[in-house]
Amino acid sequence: MPLTLSNYLLRELRSDHAGETGAVYIYKGIAAVAQWRNDEELIAFAKAHGATEAEHLALIEQWLPATQRSILLGPWRLAGWLTGAMPTLFGRVSVYGTIAAVETFVDQHYQQQIDHLTSVDGPEGLLPLLQRCQADEQHHRDESLALAGQANHWLLRAWCWLVGWGSGVAVVLARRF
Repeated sequence: MPLTLSNYLLRELRSDHAGETGAVYIYKGIAAVAQWRNDEELIAFAKAHGATEAEHLALIEQWLPATQRSILLGPWRLAGWLTGAMPTLFGRVSVYGTIAAVETFVDQHYQQQIDHLTSVDGPEGLLPLLQRCQADEQHHRDESLALAGQANHWLLRAWCWLVGWGSGVAVVLARRF
């Protein structure tokens, strides 16, 4: 992996690392409440998606020096766990809507980095990594949208807006801290 990264890439990878950490904990939160509710479908969903997010986290850790990681990983873990656990209390549609909202944001976030790397030369291997992570996130989004069906309750829409807004705030903070 590269010995030096631009300040831009360090900030972006810090936000990716924080985001993937949060994502791992989203699925831990889903799994915990689904276990309590004996919802085998959500347990399987959380395990499969959580494994993908854990893989993304490990791949990003290969690029981002430990000294450059967010100092807010504890809060990201808690926020992620709550973002997964809370909608699970309300059922599958809430979970799938939440994941679709998160992954919509993550897809756009990765796209900004991909656009940057296609316009400037970046370190060899980083662009394919980001494209791979983005493709997985798009798959998670599309699967969740299909599973959510035509759910359009105002409370779920408001929750998903809040999740997207919170994700944006988290990126801004993770880039800096």
